Amino acid sequence: MKLIKRTAYLSELKDLLNTPDIKVITGVRRSGKSKLMDSLEALICENDANANIIHVNYNLTDYEEILEYHALEAYVEDHHLLGKNNYLLIDEIQMCAGFEKAVNSLHAREKYDIYITGSNAFLQSSDLATLFVGRTYEMQVFPFSFSEYLKYFPSENIYGSLTKYMTDGGMAGSYLYKSESQRYRYINSEVLNALIVRDIVNKNKLRNEPLLHQLIDFLMDNIGSVVSVRTITNTLAASGMKTDHKTIGKYITYLCRSFAFYRIRRYDIKGKKYLQSEDKYYLADQSIRYARLGTKNMDYGHVLENIVAIELLRRGYEVYVGVLYKKEIDFVCTKQGERSYIQVAYDISDKKTFEREVDPLLRIKDAYPKMVIARTYQPSWQYEGIRIVDAADWLREEG
Repeated sequence: MKLIKRTAYLSELKDLLNTPDIKVITGVRRSGKSKLMDSLEALICENDANANIIHVNYNLTDYEEILEYHALEAYVEDHHLLGKNNYLLIDEIQMCAGFEKAVNSLHAREKYDIYITGSNAFLQSSDLATLFVGRTYEMQVFPFSFSEYLKYFPSENIYGSLTKYMTDGGMAGSYLYKSESQRYRYINSEVLNALIVRDIVNKNKLRNEPLLHQLIDFLMDNIGSVVSVRTITNTLAASGMKTDHKTIGKYITYLCRSFAFYRIRRYDIKGKKYLQSEDKYYLADQSIRYARLGTKNMDYGHVLENIVAIELLRRGYEVYVGVLYKKEIDFVCTKQGERSYIQVAYDISDKKTFEREVDPLLRIKDAYPKMVIARTYQPSWQYEGIRIVDAADWLREEG
């Protein structure tokens, strides 16, 4: 398999070397966490001549004799070297029974720089503080971005590459398959079904797996649309599914905690408050939608919106859906005290469509940057202080 250097993640990991926190690498299945751990090992070797790296990869049968926390701790202690900088890297840590006890004990010894990856069901953001009594630093890994896709598939025609990326997605494991049907079969089995059956259902002991499947289909079919738990419940109940809004709310929480979907809340720009009950949900990778629902309804507009939403999260922004005078701004983004407003549209060549997209931005009276991201196939330009930029150009920019 062709490997590319995931520069942004490696740069962050380099800055984290020898910090006291337990570094937890999270993200949706098959997003490249284990490969990143291999790259981390190489990075440590390059930057620390006094390193002793203890790398436990539970994907390998080499470590089946230490699948219990006492055995894991004993193994690590046996491989500790005095006078060295000892780094501990553990892949798929959930396979070790009682893993959190070993990690907490090793962290308390203050002899190791610890990095771990694991199943989404067992290393959820909301559980980290409970699992590990020491401090943790979570680094979330996403599937390949468009700029990483261009590294994997170099091309001078980035506009054509974006068209392919919209359906290929960022699950690099699928790139090894030659046909679209094979790629989507891989995504269905290795990402979606594994996520549902092995992770969410087993971890949360769900009794109604068909309901979870129906919910996933609904959320995928309504990417980029404002929905409420009650609306989803009523829609599924009308189709014959026996459920209630509390159950749907719990199932959505499980999907978001497992990094399959990302919930984006709505924010009243004028009133400066969050709006309750209605949100938007975006997929970790757009290819999952096509693998599940097929490509008959391409829905390029909402798929492009999904790509932009995930890219903003990948770049470290807090992201909200903006509401102003009953007008919607696709994304209100904040990072380090700075704010920006973004509209996303697939095609703005029609004058009425263009005016519809810029109108909500023109109503915002503050001086923060405003932007429309669309497929313009030309260099960016300014309209009344609003930057109009082609989606491919914006996606390959440095965050």
